[in-house]
Amino acid sequence: MPNEHGAALMLEPDRMARLDIAVKGLFATPVAAVQLPSSEARNAILRETILQRRATTPSVQASNAGGWHSDRDIADWGGAEANTVLELARQVATQMVADRKGQPIRPRWSMQAWANVNGPGDGNICHYHPGAFWSGTYYVDDGGCADDPLLGGEFEMLDPRGPGPGMYAPALKFAGEDGASAGSGETIRPRPGLLFLFPSWLFHQVRPYRGDRLRISMAFNFGLDQTSAADAG
Repeated sequence: MPNEHGAALMLEPDRMARLDIAVKGLFATPVAAVQLPSSEARNAILRETILQRRATTPSVQASNAGGWHSDRDIADWGGAEANTVLELARQVATQMVADRKGQPIRPRWSMQAWANVNGPGDGNICHYHPGAFWSGTYYVDDGGCADDPLLGGEFEMLDPRGPGPGMYAPALKFAGEDGASAGSGETIRPRPGLLFLFPSWLFHQVRPYRGDRLRISMAFNFGLDQTSAADAG
């Protein structure tokens, strides 16, 4: 503030430290993660099932940059193991929604689900999933990514708020837990048995896998079944 001579007064650092500042994080983006139990045996069967399908069925071209992307019908051929994962994902999706009054609600979800197999150098370009509310991933085989960060293969989510501080002062960040990622992105490192969901409008990509094995995952979209109303509960 200016003093009587019009000059600006600077608060001393110790005075700044005593200010009681109320900060509220606005517009948070929910990302829900669950490490599924008993995943080792399930994943061994899923891995074999997915690789058998890959050997007999051409890849769909979607966001995949290389690699193999199945049709969106793994619920039909993935067996009990795939459908167990998808049912658990459906439960997470339901638990993570409410009506506009904050009351629990049980939407009747429509679903698409598929498998991805990425080999050396394969990834997925930036994209989002129109026509869905929740999207998600389940890791069957991480290709060693969990133990070696040099192998890449991370799932990366881009800040939906835009460039943030990077537009003007890239060297600055907002103080607080998530300030460093403002205007950039956050990553999830693959780990077998990890299931996570994110809003379908969230821009995301998969960084190229640099290992010499196979990185295998399931992916899915949950939209609203337009033929029936949601059940309140």
